[in-house]
Amino acid sequence: MGFAEAISSCFKNYGTFSGRARRAEYWWWTLFASLVYVAAQILNVGIIRMDGSVNWFSLIAFLIFLFPGVAVSVRRLHDTGRSGWWLLINLVPLIGYFIFLYWMIKRGDQGANEFGPDPIAEET
Repeated sequence: MGFAEAISSCFKNYGTFSGRARRAEYWWWTLFASLVYVAAQILNVGIIRMDGSVNWFSLIAFLIFLFPGVAVSVRRLHDTGRSGWWLLINLVPLIGYFIFLYWMIKRGDQGANEFGPDPIAEET
């Protein structure tokens, strides 16, 4: 799965919390969203000059990427055989983030699991 295909898939499936997402889809999305957030922060500093007003560019980027980001994270958790509710582990300070990061890095379940067929097997 390439960059453009992953971004397109995440925007098309912004409200789809069922099924599975490959590692490539999740990580390409994460890279894209991070680059847009950095650009939004640069625009905030350059245009608004951080005078205490609302950081409009960052707020708009956050709102645009919120649902697709949560959806792809839930589908990625499904790929590892976990419920989407495990996304809340990020609320546990420090250790929760590292556990979540490990799950996002590891390969998903081979073959079908309770959340659907293997997305890698579907592409071949």
